[in-house]
Amino acid sequence: MGHDHNHATATTNRSRLVVAICIIGTFLVVEVTGALLSGSLSLLADSGHMFSDLTGLVIALVATVVAARPATDRQTYGYQRAEVFAALVNGMILIGVAVSVSIEGLRRLFESSDIEVQSIPMLIVAVAGLGANLAALLVLRGGAKQSINLRGAYLEVLGDLLGSVAVIIAAFVIIVTGFQKADAIASLAIAVMIVPRALSLLRDVFRVLSQSVPVDTDVAEIRRHILETDGVVDVHDVHVWAITSGAHVFSAHVVVEPGALVGDGPDCLLDKLSECLAEHFDVEHSTFQLEPAEHAAHEEQSHA
Repeated sequence: MGHDHNHATATTNRSRLVVAICIIGTFLVVEVTGALLSGSLSLLADSGHMFSDLTGLVIALVATVVAARPATDRQTYGYQRAEVFAALVNGMILIGVAVSVSIEGLRRLFESSDIEVQSIPMLIVAVAGLGANLAALLVLRGGAKQSINLRGAYLEVLGDLLGSVAVIIAAFVIIVTGFQKADAIASLAIAVMIVPRALSLLRDVFRVLSQSVPVDTDVAEIRRHILETDGVVDVHDVHVWAITSGAHVFSAHVVVEPGALVGDGPDCLLDKLSECLAEHFDVEHSTFQLEPAEHAAHEEQSHA
C-alpha cells in the first residue's frame, strides 16, 4: 500500500512539474522580450530568475523520473536521493542569479547611465508575470511539503513572484516620479529576496546529505515508544536519517526479555515495532537487531 501511495505521489508531482514548466517556459519568452523593449534591468533580472525557475523545474522533473527507478544491488535504496541533488543544483542556480543581478544593479545605481526605462511596457509585462507565477505556485503548492525537490521548485517560483511585485512597484515609481534608478533598486531587492530562500534550501540539502536526524523527528520520543512495547527491556545504537524528504530510515539494537526470542516471539515483536514507527513517525524503512540482555552487556556501544 505504501509503495502504491509513493508511486501515485511521484506521478502527481511529475504532472505538477510539467504544467509548471509549460507556464513558466511560455511566459519567459514574453518577459525577456519585454525587458529588452523596455530597457528594464529589474524585468531582465526577473526574467533571469524565471529562467533559473525553468531550469530548476526541468531538473526537478528529470529527478522525479530518476528517483522512481527501482532499487538494485548497487543502489539498495533506489535513486530517491536524486531529488536531493536536484535541490542542490536549484540552490546553486539561485545563488548565481542573485550575485549576477546584484553586480549589475549596483553598477546601474552608482554609475551614470543613459538608459531610459520604458515604464508602461515594464508594468504590463510585470503584471502578466505576476499572474504566471501565481498560476505556477498553485500547481506546485500541493507537492512542496512532500518533496524537497518540489519544495526547491516552489521556492524558486515564489521568489520570482516577489520579484514581479518589486518590478511592478518600480514601474509605478518611474511613472509617477520619473526616478529611473527605481529599476536598479528593484533589481537589488529581487537579489536580496532570492538569497534567504536559496540558503534555506541548501541547509535542507546539507541536513539530508549529512544524515542528520530529520527536523520533524524526535529521537527521544521514538525511544520511548520502543521501550513501551511488551518484551522490550532497553534500546541503544539508535539512528534516524532520511534518504530524501519524507523517506525516513531507522535502525536500532533492541534488548528484549528471553521469552521474546522464543517461537513466534521475534516475528510478533518486529511487526509491532515496525508498525509503531510507520504509524507514529512515518518511517519508511526500519531495521531492528533483537538481542538478549547478556549479549547487550558485552557489546561495544557506539551510540546511546
